[in-house]
Amino acid sequence: MSREEGAPSGSPGGGRGRGGRRLRILTWHVHGNYLHALTQLPHDFVIPVLPGDPPGYATPGPRIPWGPNVHPVPAREVCREALDCVIYQSRAAFERDRLLLLTPEQRALPCAYIEHNPPEPHPTGTVHWFRHERGVLVHVTPHNALMWDCADVRTQVIEHGLVAPPRPLYTGERPRGIVVVNHLGRRGRRVGADLYQWAARQVPLDLIGMGSEELVGGRGEVPNMEVAAYMAEYRFFFSPIRYASLGLSLVEAMMAGLPIVGVAATELPCVIANGVNGWVDSQPQRLVACMRQLIDEPALARRWGQAARETALRRFSIERYIGDWNELLAGLVGGQEQE
Repeated sequence: MSREEGAPSGSPGGGRGRGGRRLRILTWHVHGNYLHALTQLPHDFVIPVLPGDPPGYATPGPRIPWGPNVHPVPAREVCREALDCVIYQSRAAFERDRLLLLTPEQRALPCAYIEHNPPEPHPTGTVHWFRHERGVLVHVTPHNALMWDCADVRTQVIEHGLVAPPRPLYTGERPRGIVVVNHLGRRGRRVGADLYQWAARQVPLDLIGMGSEELVGGRGEVPNMEVAAYMAEYRFFFSPIRYASLGLSLVEAMMAGLPIVGVAATELPCVIANGVNGWVDSQPQRLVACMRQLIDEPALARRWGQAARETALRRFSIERYIGDWNELLAGLVGGQEQE
């Protein structure tokens, strides 16, 4: 199967990691779409859950097609699980919850900590808290790795990976832009709430995501697995974000074939080449001018969108992602086969 068809190198339900044995991995349900990508690895994943589905302990639900390698387990029973390694995804899980839920033997297992975000409160002077004798800190973008002060902690960058649709979904039939940010109004200037509202007064923009109804143009939340097809009807994807990580929705838009217009911040300038697969800029007026051009020139939008898809298939393929993680896990746990 070709790269264009976006097939994972190992099915979630069976197989082994490259050069190693099938592992049993504990991790938390922090970001649903990211967890879905992670569970494309040919390993078994134990997911702790709590009644009421509080943050970090939600039961993997029907809105995402979880594979048979995803095993929800009541949090209080995790201590009875046979595990090979642990993947932490939040500060609370590493600093507090592992002490409450895991045995000393489980806490000593090889581990990774996925840092999904750039540092706060200070963008360059914040020291990361992760420390573990058998652990590695995994950043999801090179920019995040650059900004965090990780001292002498072992670090690695594993960029996003997504299963691509087998063909471009893009139609661009709506002469409007689409923005995807959860709780944009509540999160404010950091993720560009002011820029979105300013731009929406000058060009037609719609917003989807949790809490989007609070703002002009808000269309509500779209089910996870329907987002790509929903976005594909729009002429372009707009990212107003000043300071955050590279969003999975942006990568998903690229894979669907949308051109990207966005603030030239964080990792985005290293993903988008102006006039090739989109446009990034620090001057909002230029971003608006580009959006107007894409609305007026659908052929240009389609051409940039095809280039965006090619960039995403090359840089963010699920095959590359699985390979990176299997290599890291083999180094952590060891590549020997079980006897």
